[in-house]
Amino acid sequence: MINDYRVKFDVWGLILFLIIMLPNFVWFAVPAPHDVLRSESVTPYIDGVASVCQVLMVVMLCILQNVKAEKLRIVAGWIRVTLFCVVIYYAAWIAYYMGYAGNAVVVSLCVFPCIAFLAFEAQRKNILAMVPTALFSVCHLIYGLVNFVLCRG
Repeated sequence: MINDYRVKFDVWGLILFLIIMLPNFVWFAVPAPHDVLRSESVTPYIDGVASVCQVLMVVMLCILQNVKAEKLRIVAGWIRVTLFCVVIYYAAWIAYYMGYAGNAVVVSLCVFPCIAFLAFEAQRKNILAMVPTALFSVCHLIYGLVNFVLCRG
């Protein structure tokens, strides 16, 4: 299995990461109304694990390629899932900036980017990248649920 991978820059992996991160960059610079996401986290250890997994995810997403992966096509099933998740993710950010910070929006902000990454990695047959992405996804969901759903009711 390891022999199926090569170290080669995957520009599409970087583009997906930047597309997912763009609303976060805006959020860092421009606070949203009713900005519950700026509260202090009650899950610092899980957040630390998530950060390490996120770095590993991005590195593996951008520099590991499976030689058996098909050429990237917009009509591929997993790419359609990726695009759908990105659209829902952006819709959740729009709702958040419109002042709605309900549980559905917060959970969408946690879940849909993770599914987008996993779907992209599935299409690229990058199973190695899926491991830190799955761990990041679990940590990110725990962070969102504990900090913004369970703690505020």
